[in-house]
Amino acid sequence: MKDFSYITNSHPAYIESLYNDFLQNPEGVDPDYRKFFEGFDFAVTEGRNGSAATAPSSAGGATTTTVDAGNLQKEFAVYRLIQAYRKKGHLVAKTNPIRPRKDRGANLDLPHFGLSDADLNSTFSSGSFIGLPNASLKQIVERLQRIYCYHVGVEYQYIVSEERIEWLQREVESQFDQPVSNERRRRILEKLNQGVIFEKFLHTKYIGQKRFSLEGGETTIAALDAIINTGAEVGVKEVVIGMAHRGRLNVLANILGKTYETIFSEFEGTAIPDQTMGSGDVKYHLGFSSEVTTPSGKEIYLKLTPNPSHLEAVDPVVLGYARAKADVLYGSEYDSILPILIHGDASVAGQGIVYEILQMSQLKGYSTGGTMHFVINNQIGFTTDFDDARTSDYSTSIATTIQAPVLHVNGDDPEAVVKCVDIATRYRQEFNADIFIDMLCYRRHGHNEGDDPKFTQPQLYSLIDKHANPREQYVKYLLENGDTDAQTLAKEMEQKFWSDLQERLDEVKQNPLPYKYQKPELDWQSLRKAAAGDFDASPVTAITETQFRSLFEGLMKWPEGFKPLRKVEKILQDKVKLFEAEQKVDWATGELLAYASLLAEGHDVRMSGQDVKRGTFSHRHAVIYDETNNTTYNRLNGASTDGAEFRIYNSLLSEYAVLGFEYGYALASPQSLVLWEAQFGDFANGAQIIIDQFIASAETKWQRMNGVVMLLPHGYEGQGPEHSSARLERFLQLCAENNMVVTNITTSANFFHVLRRQLAWPFRKPLINFSPKANLRLSATYSHIGQFTEGGFREVIDDGFATDPAAVKKVLFCSGKVYYDLAERQLKEERRDVAIVRVEQLYPLPAQQLQALYARYAGATWFWVQEEPLNMGAASFLKMNLHGINFGIISRQASASTASGYSKIHAQEQAEIVDTAFRI
Repeated sequence: MKDFSYITNSHPAYIESLYNDFLQNPEGVDPDYRKFFEGFDFAVTEGRNGSAATAPSSAGGATTTTVDAGNLQKEFAVYRLIQAYRKKGHLVAKTNPIRPRKDRGANLDLPHFGLSDADLNSTFSSGSFIGLPNASLKQIVERLQRIYCYHVGVEYQYIVSEERIEWLQREVESQFDQPVSNERRRRILEKLNQGVIFEKFLHTKYIGQKRFSLEGGETTIAALDAIINTGAEVGVKEVVIGMAHRGRLNVLANILGKTYETIFSEFEGTAIPDQTMGSGDVKYHLGFSSEVTTPSGKEIYLKLTPNPSHLEAVDPVVLGYARAKADVLYGSEYDSILPILIHGDASVAGQGIVYEILQMSQLKGYSTGGTMHFVINNQIGFTTDFDDARTSDYSTSIATTIQAPVLHVNGDDPEAVVKCVDIATRYRQEFNADIFIDMLCYRRHGHNEGDDPKFTQPQLYSLIDKHANPREQYVKYLLENGDTDAQTLAKEMEQKFWSDLQERLDEVKQNPLPYKYQKPELDWQSLRKAAAGDFDASPVTAITETQFRSLFEGLMKWPEGFKPLRKVEKILQDKVKLFEAEQKVDWATGELLAYASLLAEGHDVRMSGQDVKRGTFSHRHAVIYDETNNTTYNRLNGASTDGAEFRIYNSLLSEYAVLGFEYGYALASPQSLVLWEAQFGDFANGAQIIIDQFIASAETKWQRMNGVVMLLPHGYEGQGPEHSSARLERFLQLCAENNMVVTNITTSANFFHVLRRQLAWPFRKPLINFSPKANLRLSATYSHIGQFTEGGFREVIDDGFATDPAAVKKVLFCSGKVYYDLAERQLKEERRDVAIVRVEQLYPLPAQQLQALYARYAGATWFWVQEEPLNMGAASFLKMNLHGINFGIISRQASASTASGYSKIHAQEQAEIVDTAFRI
C-alpha cells in the first residue's frame, strides 16, 4: 500500500481537485485514488445522510458535483486507515497464546492518519469498504480490530493479483466476524478431545518414551480434519500429507485412522515388522494410507508419506507423489489431489528446500495445483528461541517470494484456526496456488519427552507449565459464550475416549478402516521383492527389428512446415546417414529409442533436470525448436499408440528439490520410467539428503520400492575438480542388501537395455548411471542394430580383441570412459597379451560372471584400472566386496580433490595410468 499521508495532511482543496479529475477521467487517476473515489461514490449514492455530495460512480461519466472537500479529506483518511489494517493488522494481532507480541511498528493509531479521538463518533461513508456504510469511526475501528487484530493476522497485501486480494478480503471480512455453528463446534471439540487425550494417554502409559508429542499444538487435529472436510466439498478426492515427526502419531491415529493397538504395539515393542525388505524405522517416521468418510458422506483418500528426520526433506517427495497421482489417476486434474505440508517454525525458516519447492510451485513440470502449508509454530527449535532461528519477522516470510498469502492464527482459538484452514482450502482450489497457515502454539515438553526444556528456556516454560491445553481453553470459551452443555459434553467425550484407548491397550480389537486399493497401489502389488538370484543375469529387453526401424524413423522426422535449426537438422541427418551406412546408432539415439520403445508398450516416461531437453552436452535434442518462431516439437510424440506420454522438463536450478520430486513421482507411478539428470555428475552433491535418506534406504526403512533413475555425467577429461567426478565412491558406499543399481556403461545399446530393464524387472530398484560426456560422440560407443534386437543388458563385457585366453598375461578390468583410453592403446600396439574386461554394472556386483572370467584368464595377473584417485572410484568397494579374485589397483594417487584443474597435469596423469596398465 502506498503512503498517502501527504494527501490527508494537505489542503482539502487538493482532495477536491483529485476528485474532480476522477469525475472527468477515472482512468487518468492513480488506481488507489480511483478505488477510493468509486467506493465513496457508491456509498454516497446508496444514501449517506447529510452528505453534501451526490455523485455518480465512475461508470456514469462526468457530472457537476458539489463536494465537501474537508469531509472528503477525512473520508480518505478513514479509507487509508482501513487499508492499513488490511496490510499491517497482522503485526499487532493477538496470535501468540503464550507471550506478548513484539512491537513491529504497525503505526495503526489514529493520529498517523490525520484522525483523532474526536472523530470516533463521526460517521463515514468509507465504512462501506469494510461492510459498514455510514458507521461511526469507533464502529469501523472495532470491526477492523475484530477481523485483523484479534486471533488472526492476515498477510496478503503484497499479492499483485487484484482478483486474489479481493477474494481474500471478502472471505476474511465475512468469516472472522461471524459465529461458528453448533454442529461445527461439536466437531471441533471432538477432534480437540481426541488430540489432547491421545497425548495424555501416551504420556501416562509410556513415561519417558520418545513420541515427539503434539501437546500444545493439538488444534492441528481439528485443523487437518477441517481441511479434509472442506476439501471434499470443493472437489478434492485425495489428500497427501508430508510432515516431520512432531505430532505424527496423533495425526496417524486421529486423522488417518491408524488403529490404536498398532501404535501401542509399536510402543510396547511387540509389533512384528516385516523385515524381509529391511530393518525398519522408528514409529514416528512411518507412513500410512487410509480412506475416510467425511461428515457429509464424501469418500476421500488420505496418504501420509514416510519421512526421515531431515525435517523438510519429505516436502518435494510429497509434491512429486501428488503430481504423479494427478497424472495417473485424475487426468492431470490437480483439484482432485491436495498436498499438505506440515512444517515446524524453525525448519520452514531454516531449511533451503522450502525455498526450492516454492519456486517449483507454478512451473510447468512441477506444479501440483497449489500446496497447503500448515506450520505448527512452537516458537522454538530444539532449544533455539525464534530470535536465534531467523532474521525475518515470521517463520513464514518466505511465502512472499511467490506471493502466497499467510494466515497467522492463535492455536488456542480452534474456531479461528478452522476458519483459516477453510479459507485456505478454498483459496487453493480457486486459484491453484500455495497458501500458508501459521498456527502459533507451544511445545509442552522438550524436544522429546525425556528432555528438560527449562535448561535453556526457564522463563518460557514457566509460562507453559501454567497454561491450559487447547481443549480446556475451548471448553472455557464455550461456557463463557453460553454453551452450558460444553463442560458435560467434554467430560463425556474424555471418559469415552480414554476408555476406548484403554481397551485398545488391553488388546480389545479395533477394526481398521475399510480401504479400496488405487491403481498405483495395485501396480505395486503386482510386483514382488527382489531376490539375490535376480541379479545374476538380466532379462531379455530386446525389441524386434521392425519395431526398431519404425521407432528410429519416427525419431528422425518432424511435422511438415516445421523448420529445425539448421545445425540440429544436420545432426539428425547425420544420424540417419550413420544408420544407413553402418546400421549403427549413437548414444543419444540409443537412449531415445529406449524411451520410444517403452512408450510404445504403454509406459509413461518422465524426465527432468537442468537443460535435459537439449542435454547439457547438446546430444539429446529430445525437443527441437523451430528457428523461425521458436515453437517446439517433442521427437517422442509419435512413439505412443495408447496414450502413454513422454514428459520432459528443463528444471529450475535445483538438485535437492527436483530429485526429491522425481523420487516422489516414481513412488506413485511404478509403471512409469522416471529419470533425473544432473547437469554435471557432481551436482548430485546438492541432493545428497534425498540420496541418503530416500533413494538408498527407503526400501530398508519403509518397505517402499522405487525405480527412479539418476543420470550423472562422469569421466576425467581435464575439466577440473568440479566437473570430472560424480562421486562413484559415495554411491557404492551406500550399496548393501541389493538396495539400488549402479552402472557405468560404455555402449549405446547397453544403455538402451539398462533403461528398459528398469520396467522389465518384476520389482523396482533405483538406478544410478554414470553417464559419458566426451564419449557421447565417440564412434566406439555406437551400437549395431543387432545389439538392440537381441538379448538384454550385459553386466560384464569380455575383451573382443585378445581372443586367446592362454596368451593373456594381464587382465585390466575397468568401468566407463577409461575403457576407451585402454582400448585405444591395446589396438594401437596390438597387445593381445592384455585383455580388457568392462564391468558395466558395479552393484549388485556381477561376481559370478567375473569369477568365470577369472577362471578363463587363469594365467593372467589382474588389475583394476580407474581414472579416479585411489581413495575414490570403485577401488575400495571392490577390495571389500570382490572375493576370490586377487587383483591390484592402477589409479591416480590418493587426493583430497577429485581431479586436477590443469589440463596438462590431467593429460600427464591419464597417460601414466595407461602406461602403467600396459607395462608387463
